[in-house]
Amino acid sequence: MSARNPLVAEAPGVMRTLGWDDYALLDSGHGRKLERYGRYTVVRPEPQCMWAPRLSAQAWDEADAVFDPTDEEDAGRWRFRGPAVESWPLGWGEAKFHGRFTAFRHLAFFPEQAANWAWLDQRVRAHDGQPKVLNLFGYTGVASLVMAAAGAAVTHVDASKKAVAWARENAELSALSDRPIRWITEDARKYVQREVRRGSRYDGIILDPPKYGRGPGGEVWRLFEDLPELAGLCAELLSEDASFLVLNAYAERISGAALSGLLAEKLPGRGGTIEWGELALTEAAGDRQIGMSFYARWAS
Repeated sequence: MSARNPLVAEAPGVMRTLGWDDYALLDSGHGRKLERYGRYTVVRPEPQCMWAPRLSAQAWDEADAVFDPTDEEDAGRWRFRGPAVESWPLGWGEAKFHGRFTAFRHLAFFPEQAANWAWLDQRVRAHDGQPKVLNLFGYTGVASLVMAAAGAAVTHVDASKKAVAWARENAELSALSDRPIRWITEDARKYVQREVRRGSRYDGIILDPPKYGRGPGGEVWRLFEDLPELAGLCAELLSEDASFLVLNAYAERISGAALSGLLAEKLPGRGGTIEWGELALTEAAGDRQIGMSFYARWAS
């Protein structure tokens, strides 16, 4: 392990998701975005899109599903042009997963994370031997499957029994059920605290917490109050030859700069570099983008 502190990037970066076979940001504007998920086109609210749409009103009107929000944050209901759809298969690389119309406007995965998936795939494949990685707040498991397909032994942790069940289904769809993936339904903080006591070590960690959440035992998670402790515990879990620690957050009041400062404090003497910035979806035309979340990532 290097005795020097990590070198923090002087300027932010933008990790752009340009779309792939099963996803595209077709158009955006007037507070909405028009996307394609496999064979379905979808309209969702997006307040950042203050500009005017480029495609015709007909293109928007012909969307297969439209999310109508309610006053409650991120909540609402879907309106379908045809019969309601429960789930359908999608994929990114070797990872296959189900798209689902959830009650919280997203479709059971976050397409902007594809830029992170590509980076994680490269880090795992570049590791000498089989890396042991931890995915906290792993949700429906796409990042876990990307890393497992690249050769990692993965521990996937999420407090939601339903999310972990969906992740297992995605592993079956990907033909990756035989890979070394541990599926754990537990409060992320409790799991990490126990792993620290055990002296466990990981070669890579993903930390993708919500702004607010509850664990299976009623544990309360508040991002700004609880993230510093959890980030410090994750730093303790890194092996001597660890490859990465990725931190992602969707809170409006956070920034990549703040996340990079937190990682720098928790990783003294680790060497390596800390990049930070924003994850963005880029329209099919390539010249407009929507910032979706903030990230900081340490790499050895």
